[in-house]
Amino acid sequence: MKRTKNNLIFVMLMSSIILFVYLYLTVNTRGHFAFAFRLRSQRIIPFFLVGFSSTVATIVFQTMTQNVILTPNIIGLDSLYILLQTVVFFFFGLNHILVTNHHVNFIVSLLLMIGGSMGLFWLFFKKYPGKIYLMLMTGLILGTFFSSFTNFLQVLIDPNDFESLFARTIASFNRVDVTLVTISLVITIPILFYLFKQSATLDILHLGRAYALSLGIQVDQYFLKLFILVSVLTAVSTALVGPVSFLGFIGANISYRLFKTYRHSILFLGGSLISVFFILSGQMLVEHVFKLQTTLGVIIQFAGGIYFLIILLKERTN
Repeated sequence: MKRTKNNLIFVMLMSSIILFVYLYLTVNTRGHFAFAFRLRSQRIIPFFLVGFSSTVATIVFQTMTQNVILTPNIIGLDSLYILLQTVVFFFFGLNHILVTNHHVNFIVSLLLMIGGSMGLFWLFFKKYPGKIYLMLMTGLILGTFFSSFTNFLQVLIDPNDFESLFARTIASFNRVDVTLVTISLVITIPILFYLFKQSATLDILHLGRAYALSLGIQVDQYFLKLFILVSVLTAVSTALVGPVSFLGFIGANISYRLFKTYRHSILFLGGSLISVFFILSGQMLVEHVFKLQTTLGVIIQFAGGIYFLIILLKERTN
């Protein structure tokens, strides 16, 4: 019965996504279908890439931490990304290679975010093992520090530079550099494929550290591998479209409630499809209702923040 229900949900999600992809590509082209189709079709792959990457990373991270309200960005990756962009604009200006060359900026941002997360992992899994919540708290504090320092620099930055900086640091699918999509796919597809294959092991890890150890899983080594992969997925999504902190949270938590299962293979696919649907519907609102006066990142933060509070209040009353 549950399997039939889950299959029906999958069919509904995939049908809705196909419908919204069609609508996104064809609605309101204003007599310039070929131009609109070419421009919009370039964004479809980033929709799926970011939706799958952020959701799978969030579900794995929540399994590791045994907490459904945490996201990988709690360790400060998005704040670190914004700080990097601000520092570059503040000290080097608009003509620096990190601003003019999107490929260099993408790679440097990716390496810096992965390096920062691995530094936290080494500190709290190697030097002080077993203190994952201390690591999360440290990441939260560092994220707050990065945000405060970023705000300080942005107050001092040249107003003309700030406009370009703001466009770079807010999540938006309107400005995705399509030349970065190939690099992102090469990085993320093998990781996503590996994590889907690891679903059975993650199901065991969901039961807790003690159960995983008793069943022969080398938890510390496995955590290191998972943490690296989660960091890469989160960093790629952030560097490609900007900070999307709540996107994976929305997809993951809705999938928990829709499918009511611990099986990661179902949660990965279901949660990712939910995130892709949210991106598609949100982007249509941005383009056709709000007339590009806002960005999808603002909608994600607004909806995700409200949903986060709802989940938090519900967990507290249980």
